[in-house]
Amino acid sequence: MELLDRLLKGEKTACARLISLVENESKGYLDILRDLHKHTKGAYVVGITGPPGAGKSTLTDKLVKALRSKGKKIGIVAIDPTSPFTKGAILGDRIRMADLYLDPEVFIRSMGTRGHLGGISKATQGAIKVLDAYGCDYIFVETVGVGQSEVDIVKTADTVLMVMVPGLGDDIQAIKAGVMEIGDVFVVNKADKDGAKKTLREIDMMLDFKKDWGFRPPISLTVGETGEGVEVVIENIENHKAYLEESNELIKRRVQRNKAEIKALIHDHIEKKFTSLMEQEH
Repeated sequence: MELLDRLLKGEKTACARLISLVENESKGYLDILRDLHKHTKGAYVVGITGPPGAGKSTLTDKLVKALRSKGKKIGIVAIDPTSPFTKGAILGDRIRMADLYLDPEVFIRSMGTRGHLGGISKATQGAIKVLDAYGCDYIFVETVGVGQSEVDIVKTADTVLMVMVPGLGDDIQAIKAGVMEIGDVFVVNKADKDGAKKTLREIDMMLDFKKDWGFRPPISLTVGETGEGVEVVIENIENHKAYLEESNELIKRRVQRNKAEIKALIHDHIEKKFTSLMEQEH
């Protein structure tokens, strides 16, 4: 396949085209996913999630720049909510990461959820495969602002970075049942605002409710606008990666991820068949 050959040679246009084919479920997209699997190299997937307005895009921008300074090739999948009325998406993450587009070693793809619940797009797994085969060392998946049930990122990422902000107050209590359990690394962003250290202490106390941590999630303060604290976040991600590798949890997570992907593809295929049959009856 010509597109795949071009992708493996590092062509950005081929990468963009292949993600579009997968996202649009174009004819033969399952064959594309199968062929891609043989060329994946095990890129490390970092999910970035948290409540709306936490500064996820700005923080992602600074994390990527820090990793680029270390010579890493980066892929970014930024998910935006799709309007249930117009079916369109703003894709505002492009604005916050505008200067990264000029970097040949960074590939950014914005995706609308297209009605898919869970905080990510249905095509996210396929996009990750394309970016992995493209040769990315790290792939960042930034979710939409999440609530209690939108935790699909845990099925997608190796490390889940939970971004919180000061001033949430009782909102932390409201969301903890859904998202507090999925964070591997915690960040209190916008730490230049009042209440940042108080929020950090609250998260720390919540984490204390669970005693049997294999890896207790570290918490740090960042100021996304200036990049303050970003190096500590990268160190925490690297420490979690080392833990996963040493404990064989990384392999287990990826096996579970593959199983979930296969299950989703089968479910999708059956649903399409059923819809087609229903339409024929009418």
